[in-house]
Amino acid sequence: MMEDFLVEMGVAGLTGRLKRLNDLFVYQTKQFYDEHDIDIEPNWHMIFLMLEKHDSLTVTEIAEAIQISHPAVIKLTNKMKKNGYVESFRNPDDLRKQQLKLTKKAMKKLPLLKRYWDAGEKSLNDLLNESEHLLFQLEQLENNLKLSGFKERMEVYLKNT
Repeated sequence: MMEDFLVEMGVAGLTGRLKRLNDLFVYQTKQFYDEHDIDIEPNWHMIFLMLEKHDSLTVTEIAEAIQISHPAVIKLTNKMKKNGYVESFRNPDDLRKQQLKLTKKAMKKLPLLKRYWDAGEKSLNDLLNESEHLLFQLEQLENNLKLSGFKERMEVYLKNT
């Protein structure tokens, strides 16, 4: 059998391996949800928990908290609205702002969803051998990217060769 080329590439294969892992987790989580008759998507988990914790948030607040783009949050929350899990209302203090909150349907399903998410978290801990080393390394990577982006670093190395 042929060796895993992304592993063979070493650090150069990192982005491919991260993408492969993400695809695997998303696909298998979606498959799990389908088999358990759950009409949510894997990437809604964080939105559910944030809105439960804060009662209501704007798209901008969500985007800043999870550090993904405003359009990506809109895409996620629009799908959640379509499935009846999120509703929006105007902020009474600033009518220009749309607040998002979980619907009654979402609140009713939340205890069951939390059981599934807990099983997912335990599975991840199992896969990581109960070690948070990878999480620490990811945090370091994210912090380093904030200091100087990947593109900028590539430009520096290109100039120095």
